[in-house]
Amino acid sequence: MNREPVSWWSEHLQKDINLIVYGDSGYPIIAFQAQGSKCNNFEDFGMIDTLSDYLEEGIIQIFSVDNFDEDSWSAVGADPAWRAERQEAYFSFVTEELVPFVHDYANTDLRPLATGCSMGATHAAIAVLRRPDLFQGCIALSGVYDAAYFFGDYMDGTLYENSPVTFMPNMPYDHPYIELYCQRQIVLCVGQGAWEDEGIRTERILDEAFRKRGISAWCDYWGFDVNHDWPWWKKQIRYFLPIVLDDIKDMLVAGTY
Repeated sequence: MNREPVSWWSEHLQKDINLIVYGDSGYPIIAFQAQGSKCNNFEDFGMIDTLSDYLEEGIIQIFSVDNFDEDSWSAVGADPAWRAERQEAYFSFVTEELVPFVHDYANTDLRPLATGCSMGATHAAIAVLRRPDLFQGCIALSGVYDAAYFFGDYMDGTLYENSPVTFMPNMPYDHPYIELYCQRQIVLCVGQGAWEDEGIRTERILDEAFRKRGISAWCDYWGFDVNHDWPWWKKQIRYFLPIVLDDIKDMLVAGTY
């Protein structure tokens, strides 16, 4: 299986960024890391091994990228406006640098999927909900989708755009993105066991916002024994990924992609 580290200087972040490409071909998936982690996090906690058959058979290709949460979500005590701007810079890096890189590297015009666990799920959901024109969907596992959890009472226009439970319930019912969401594979999953309280709360807010707008997102709630931890995320990715890939395959065959 191909494993290729890649680095470049990000104009948006004004930092060196690192990612690891796994696999030689297949549907492109951008993997975001758990809070404050770098591109090897997905591999270190066994997710690459969990998906090794998909990678070795050329079904998927994973682009596992650094997070910079130490500048934004994790930077407690720093100026909140600066923190919000740093998160927006990361979002701009993802949409304006990383997505074009994926297209060029994989030589494909397929829209990538986004995935991640915990904070990685938050990044995945933000990317897909803000730019469904660039992403085909997400498999977001145990995310917390409320900026207030990290920023307290602070809110400005930049942070608003990075807080799904804030902007989705306010989205106009005739917004053009609603039609795009219904053509995407949007999966949010959370357990109901230890350390999942905020994930449950924020996923339910999004679930309601989706249903009110007729958006066919899949918000799934696993059992009370399902904790906020890697063993469960491995089971969840194995459960959801084949369903999502089959749905995309059907769309490609039908010409509705």
